[in-house]
Amino acid sequence: MTEVMDWDDAYRGEGHFDGPPPWNIGEPQPELAALWRAGKFRSEVLDAGCGHAELSLALAADGYTVTGVDISSTAVAAATAAAAERGLSERATFVAADITDLTGFDGRFSTVVDSTLFHSLPVEARDSYLRSVHRAAAPGAGYFVLVFAKGAFPEEMLPGPNEVSEIELREAVSPYFVIDDIRPALIYSNVVTPTGSSAPPLDVLDDSGRMRLQAFLLSAHKQS
Repeated sequence: MTEVMDWDDAYRGEGHFDGPPPWNIGEPQPELAALWRAGKFRSEVLDAGCGHAELSLALAADGYTVTGVDISSTAVAAATAAAAERGLSERATFVAADITDLTGFDGRFSTVVDSTLFHSLPVEARDSYLRSVHRAAAPGAGYFVLVFAKGAFPEEMLPGPNEVSEIELREAVSPYFVIDDIRPALIYSNVVTPTGSSAPPLDVLDDSGRMRLQAFLLSAHKQS
């Protein structure tokens, strides 16, 4: 069995990281923001593994109705407070739940977005997760996944999350969704060194000092 991180500890800045989790970059992941701005998302949206929910909040500010789901009650409380502060509570709501066993939303969402959740799941939980989000998706719904590619993390930073190959990603998703495209992409992260690991090498840093790591961006849809 894959060791599961204590996500509440991570969002409190305790435990695995010396400070806030590195995926909190203060904005949506650029690869997904580009899809949103290109009109690829349709309301209502499920933000699967929303965390502090910068994607959910950006979509809500643009008029989308969004439900963010995360296993961490700490993250959900922070996202709910941020929605209230920004006047977005009517369009962005958040639920603390296990995404691998999500109920009560059957056929509801026209878009499901997975912003770096897939690689955070134990490998043995992927099928339950995909079954769960497929159930929550409406017929014809879009499904978008941004996930670390195999070899994304330099050796100095291992062990990391459960990176995937393109074949592995395709084989996991295709029983549930019709895959339209899988392409190379990037995931951006703050430089936060996991306890016991070395600092990242300079060649993974962008001009603003953030890490940029190799990923895949999957676009798919649920059969109508």
